[in-house]
Amino acid sequence: MENIPTQTPSAASRHKKNLLIVLGLSGTYLIAEVIGGIVTNSLALLADAAHMLTDVVGLLLAFIAIKIGERKADPSKTYGYYRTEILAAVINAVVLLGISVYVLIEAYKRFQSPPEVQSKSMLIVAGIGLVVNIIGMMILRKDSEGSLNMKGAYFEVLSDMLTSVGVMIAGVIMLTTGWYYADPLISAAIGFLIFPRTWKLLKEAINVLLEGTPKDVDIHKLRQSLEHTQGVKSIHDLHVWSLTSSVNAMSAHIVKNESVSQNQLLKTLTEETVKNFKISHTTFQIEEEGYEETEVHL
Repeated sequence: MENIPTQTPSAASRHKKNLLIVLGLSGTYLIAEVIGGIVTNSLALLADAAHMLTDVVGLLLAFIAIKIGERKADPSKTYGYYRTEILAAVINAVVLLGISVYVLIEAYKRFQSPPEVQSKSMLIVAGIGLVVNIIGMMILRKDSEGSLNMKGAYFEVLSDMLTSVGVMIAGVIMLTTGWYYADPLISAAIGFLIFPRTWKLLKEAINVLLEGTPKDVDIHKLRQSLEHTQGVKSIHDLHVWSLTSSVNAMSAHIVKNESVSQNQLLKTLTEETVKNFKISHTTFQIEEEGYEETEVHL
């Protein structure tokens, strides 16, 4: 028996309006920051602009992925298009890692011969960026808790907020001391700060693509719950995976006692699994004792 709703809305789909608002804010500021970085000759500002560019592209990609993911299932995609959101999260993470490496390389070059930077103008542009990014983070923070796609978008904005803070620190140092090494130094620090969170996001997204056990499902407790259901003699071939963030699926082979009704057992298993675990798609194969298959996964 398979209990699959026609279309379970993903966590990201429920928050796409907020994503669109942040996309508009980030896109508007990107234009101003690129101009500011060129005029002031600041690597930190240009690094921030590069991150902001990935923000805009990443946010746009996340929004497109949500729209594609909302398409209904069809004969060629029986589970729908949920995975496009996870692909977007992977691409966002890879792009962020790439930009971080680029900033580190460019910072190293500038350590050799730090150019003069127009610190005052740099501070003004970075200050505006900080405000824009804080607003974006406030809008996306709650949404990021239930979706890897939205988490990727949130990390994009968070990384750029950190960059804006770093740019302002570098600006203050250069404005007050004339020490232009602060520009590449802060840029390098920002590059290193972004790595850990982005790497974690990438690992979580790849785990979904590899159909690993979702982190919000305790498979040991799930197994115990199924085994202790009245009428269940034993279980095997238990699998749990994610279609996308917050949309989990499972399948299991159930060996039943002769005394229990198959329909009633299916009803009980489905209700208890959906109610007590974060699983929206359940598939149970009910077997009589002695039934064997040639290939069994424990």
